[in-house]
Amino acid sequence: MHLTPLQQEIQQGCTALQIDVTDTAAEKLAGFIGLLEKWNRVYNLTAVRDPQAMVVRHILDSLVVLPFLTDGSLLDVGTGAGLPGLPIAIARPGLPVTLLDANGKKLRFVRQAVFELGLSNVEVAQSRMQEYQPARSFDMVISRAVANLSELYRQTARLVSPGGRILFMKGSLHAEEIQELEPGRETLHIERLKIPGLKAERHLLWIEKILESSTET
Repeated sequence: MHLTPLQQEIQQGCTALQIDVTDTAAEKLAGFIGLLEKWNRVYNLTAVRDPQAMVVRHILDSLVVLPFLTDGSLLDVGTGAGLPGLPIAIARPGLPVTLLDANGKKLRFVRQAVFELGLSNVEVAQSRMQEYQPARSFDMVISRAVANLSELYRQTARLVSPGGRILFMKGSLHAEEIQELEPGRETLHIERLKIPGLKAERHLLWIEKILESSTET
């Protein structure tokens, strides 16, 4: 397969992150950028306008968390224009991904992208996080650039299966914000992430939900 310059940039960025993506995935990731750029002219989905900048700030900035994902299902809370869930779903086509947001305008774009890119592993749900009642819990819940970590933890913990993983993607971190996040008996892991071509700070905070201890009668 002949790669376009944009696809080559995606592949090179993923190589720098030590992440393997197929040529087919690189093609779909480039296709996602094309759709985002097109819809952005009318819908104002993202402040990032340049396709090359989108590679760094949307594609690589989403895929950097792949090493921290487990097996099973993933819920992307507050997905907006499909970030980070859509790039993750493209790079890992065997991973079931649900994209949740209350913004109908943005989800119209997300549904169209899922359709045009042929992503059979993606479901889209429109609901406020507080009101979302899925049929089953998820193995992982992820959210990107969230304002209030402690509130998000309270709202998402109920959506994660015991033994599952909650992942929050943040820019810079503030001590008071970390102190407010009280996961109880669970351990909060903080990873500093390095995105090729991005000078801004990036962090991943993740918590593994404790398995309930079984009692024998």
